Amino acid sequence: MILVIDVGNTNLTYGVYEGQTLRATFRMMTKTPRTSDEYGILILQLLSNKQIKGREIEGVIIASVVPDVMHSLTGGLIRYIGRQPLNVGPGVKTGIKVVTENPRAIGADRIVDAVAAYEKYGGPVLVLDFGTATTYDLVTADGNFAAGITAPGIRISSEALWKQTAKLPNIEIKKPKSILAQETISSMQAGLVYGQIGQTEYIIRKVREESGLKDLKVVATGGLGRLIAEETDSIDVYDAALTLDGLRLVYEKNHKQQEWCRWKEAERNP
Repeated sequence: MILVIDVGNTNLTYGVYEGQTLRATFRMMTKTPRTSDEYGILILQLLSNKQIKGREIEGVIIASVVPDVMHSLTGGLIRYIGRQPLNVGPGVKTGIKVVTENPRAIGADRIVDAVAAYEKYGGPVLVLDFGTATTYDLVTADGNFAAGITAPGIRISSEALWKQTAKLPNIEIKKPKSILAQETISSMQAGLVYGQIGQTEYIIRKVREESGLKDLKVVATGGLGRLIAEETDSIDVYDAALTLDGLRLVYEKNHKQQEWCRWKEAERNP
């Protein structure tokens, strides 16, 4: 089994794969400071709750956009799981070629989303991730990460409303009964949800128009992605496990490469 970890700005999302089967998932809040011991013990406890022993984990891979947690998280994994994690970044084989102006600036989470969408659904594909930020990433038919769009996520927009105004409350993000809201909470929900739907449809339309890719598939993921995907025909597929699947695929590509290198080395030095 392998442990895959998506370190996002809001949550750390963990997945355990047995072969290609996702056996278990669990989450932690990213902004809670933890020592390496706390990470290690919590991970072992959460694995145990899913009837998985730490010694059953054969490998670990991480995609992180939060550098501050990496020292403690990596230390906890080494000390308590006994595995040195593979960190998605420069030098890691992904099968996706980043052809933007500054490839190193593309987040690891966006790379693994692109890997999973391309491997599972083919290209060209536009990958939408409704996380802390809402991202739109274009992967061409030949596997090039060609362009990316970044917008504030729905939760960021919601927090901006209630934190920066005196009378607007913190609300649950859900679709209201009607866009014709008649009180404060549903008016905020209408603006947030329908505003995100409108943004999504417009950006998809402009990407199709400027790229000229008429056969472009649109795949969405992320916590609030299902809410938006259910409200628009512009999204072809909602895949909740896309990021975790991408991590598994990247791990497999690099694990196979390491095995091949060891085999070649053994051939040269029998």
